[in-house]
Amino acid sequence: MPTVNLSGMTVEALMDLRERVDETLHERRAELEKQLERMGRAVAVVGGRGGGSVLKGRKVPPKYRSRSGETWAGRGAKPRWLVDAIKGGRKLDDFLIDKSARKRRRKRRSKR
Repeated sequence: MPTVNLSGMTVEALMDLRERVDETLHERRAELEKQLERMGRAVAVVGGRGGGSVLKGRKVPPKYRSRSGETWAGRGAKPRWLVDAIKGGRKLDDFLIDKSARKRRRKRRSKR
């Protein structure tokens, strides 16, 4: 690309150059926006998922257990058995599963 001596150009020539640069930049921007729009559609079609959580649907080990064997992982709404027990005077910590057992289970399941 040839170098241009801007200080030697007339005001009219500088204004003309500025207009050409602006037009070129606007055209280039329009091209890039079209490409991004096409890529966005392609990614949406290929991905098939919206902006949902990465953790949604992933199984986690239970964190709380009742005496009758019902479990809850600590995600989402509290189950009825736990709500009823808390209303009856029990504490949430009373239902915690032993953390060392969860760690052992996690180590066994890990494939990394």
